[in-house]
Amino acid sequence: MNPIVSLLFVLLVVVQLSPTLSYPADDHHHHDDDNNESPEHWKGATPLTVPTILENLPFGDFLSFAHYHRSCPDLEGIINRKLKQWLKQDYTIAASLMRLHFHDCAIRGCDASILLNHEGSERTALASKTLRGFEVIDDIKAEVEKKCPKTVSCADILTAATRDATVMVGGPYWMVPYGRKDGRVSIAKEAEWVPMGHENITALVEFFQSQGLNVLDLVVLSGAHTIGRSSCASIQNRLFNFDGYGNSDPSIDEKYLNFLKRKCRWGSDYVDLDATTPKTFDTAYYSNLQRKMGLLKTDQLLYSDTRTSPLVTALAHQPAVFYHQFGVSMAKLGNVQVLTGQDEGEIRTNCNFVNSY
Repeated sequence: MNPIVSLLFVLLVVVQLSPTLSYPADDHHHHDDDNNESPEHWKGATPLTVPTILENLPFGDFLSFAHYHRSCPDLEGIINRKLKQWLKQDYTIAASLMRLHFHDCAIRGCDASILLNHEGSERTALASKTLRGFEVIDDIKAEVEKKCPKTVSCADILTAATRDATVMVGGPYWMVPYGRKDGRVSIAKEAEWVPMGHENITALVEFFQSQGLNVLDLVVLSGAHTIGRSSCASIQNRLFNFDGYGNSDPSIDEKYLNFLKRKCRWGSDYVDLDATTPKTFDTAYYSNLQRKMGLLKTDQLLYSDTRTSPLVTALAHQPAVFYHQFGVSMAKLGNVQVLTGQDEGEIRTNCNFVNSY
């Protein structure tokens, strides 16, 4: 049996839920009423519990949960309060922060290089054109600098903000260790390495492995598409010219295809990544793949490739496993190639620019 599939099966039978992945008492799901799922929705489902995230997940040599306990004790409070203000104004910013965090960690590790705003930086690349959330991090950073000047890195803020935003839209909570430094290098052409929804599964697997992530992480982190939107430009090839002869991608459900053709006449428009419950953090994303309703080519391929399809099937029917593993995989993502050494990186005072001193 595939070792990743075996790991998933092990998660199905473990009997103790991790306290590090529970929901904080004062953080509630902020779904529209018509999108709420009551406990009765899963009535009869097998209750699943899973091992603690801390049992087998390294956090790097110099990351620590207590890193800011003395130097900036209210850091997480500042981040949480600011995010609540932003999400109240724009619910979609949560998905944008997840994507921004992924783009950051995918290039040079989680060093906030995506935030640097200068000519030729990752942020100016074509692949980064639709990224959002920069102003949210700037707002949080400005408040943190007032309380804890020259102390907290932009990389740590982006990582923690992504976690809190995930929780606020109904996703799992995971503990974030701190101590990342901010990188000084950001190169636009390197941003083109980030998967953009047109790759095959082999390319995705190889990319994730280059970041220290595995096939399970690939499938689980793709589940972030349970919320958020995509530009229509990213799928027009699937809709109108998939084979070079003006035909559509045959792997798309016919009714869904007709909907997308009406919705995405113009590349500048946007469409929900999850066609059924776009505002709910759930496993409908995986069920959609089984119904040939994956929006991006890379989404749908997860269900047709033998390396990933068993995981899609398992996650579609095991919400508790998805919730837990999403937290584990996000924690792993947040620790990719972090800068922690004395001579590595810096603590930026403005996330847009390297320090001038």
